[in-house]
Formats: sequence, structure tokens, C-alpha cells
Amino acid sequence: MQVLRIGRDGLRAYLLRQLQHHFPDGREHGALLDAHLDEALARLAVCIDAVRPWTPGQFDYLHSTQYCQFLYYLSNTVWRRSGETELPTKLFLLNKALNAIDCFYEIDLPARFYIGHSVGIVLAKARYGDRLVLYQHCTVGKNHGVAPVIEDGVVLYPDSVVIGRSTVRAGSVLSQGCRVVNQDTPGHCLVFGAEGGSLTCKPIGTPVLSQFFRD
Repeated sequence: MQVLRIGRDGLRAYLLRQLQHHFPDGREHGALLDAHLDEALARLAVCIDAVRPWTPGQFDYLHSTQYCQFLYYLSNTVWRRSGETELPTKLFLLNKALNAIDCFYEIDLPARFYIGHSVGIVLAKARYGDRLVLYQHCTVGKNHGVAPVIEDGVVLYPDSVVIGRSTVRAGSVLSQGCRVVNQDTPGHCLVFGAEGGSLTCKPIGTPVLSQFFRD
């Protein structure tokens, strides 16, 4: 995959400068970054090639959403491969500072997902299916230690919330402001919030995922 304008080594240098600026503790992370950068870029490439609005084979570090997803993949890759937590924590905090997203490095996000706007997104350690779509101010959270299950092909539009013992089944599209709290959705439907916290589900007409993904 092509890293536009600065290339792979330029991206490495750029990221190290960002880390030193935000965390001026004198700690060096170049070797650990080198060891895992290529795998993180390969994971990002799978995602970029799948997302319809993006140009396949090209990563733009000045594209805020692509960079947001890159920082997640890198933090998660470093943690999974090395068990190291200092660099992943800094990458998590950098992502939070730059993109206003709370996405911890231990979270297992899918190979293909798309963020419309990252601002205000909060993600718990839940189960996330493939081809996930997230928009601003959406929240996935635990209730009394129980996290939701989000199956494949789910769209969370702005301000939607999934909390606790909930299963958002495959193909569910949560409308703006919809709150799913300790409930399940039937799948392949549009989900709307109703009075008293109940849900209203309607059939989907035009396939929604085709707007976001190539397959």
C-alpha cells in the first residue's frame, strides 16, 4: 500500500515526532514501532481496499479517519504481538487527543470497518462483527460488567447507543439517537427508539452497506 506524500519511513518519523510532542518523557519507541508498523499497515490496507469512499491501495495520513483507524490498528498490533503496553497506551491517547475517540488497544475491532466521523465515539470491550460502520457520538458500553454483541454488517448512526446485555444482529441499522439497552434487534432492519426505551424495527429497502463497502 502506498503511503501518500511521505512514504513508509516518512510515516514512521512523523509518528515518532507526534509521540515525542505529546509525551515528552524521553522514551524511545523507534525499534518497537519498526517491528510492527508493516503489519499494521497491511491490516489498514485490507480496510481501505474494502471501504467504498476510499481509493484502494492508498493511505493518506492527513485523512483524519484513515489516520484514526491506523492508530487503532497499530496500537492493537503492537499489544497483540509484543505484550507491550506503554507504546499502545500512548497511541491510544494520541488517537483520543487527535480524533476524540475512545478506542482502547485491547478492543478487537474487525478487519473491515468504517468511521464516518470519529468525534465522541466510545467503544467498550465488546464483540464486534465485520463491516461495522460507526458515526459520531455513538457509544458501545457495558452494564454491570456485561458487554454487547454486535454482529456483522451493523451501522450505528450518530448518537446511537448499545449498552449491556444486548445483541445487535447482523444487518441492523440503528437510526440517529437510537438506544439499545439490554435488548436485542432482529437483524436486517432499521431500528428506531420509541417511548419508554422500547424499539421499533422496520424492514430495510435499499441495501445500506453498499454505500460503505465494496463487497
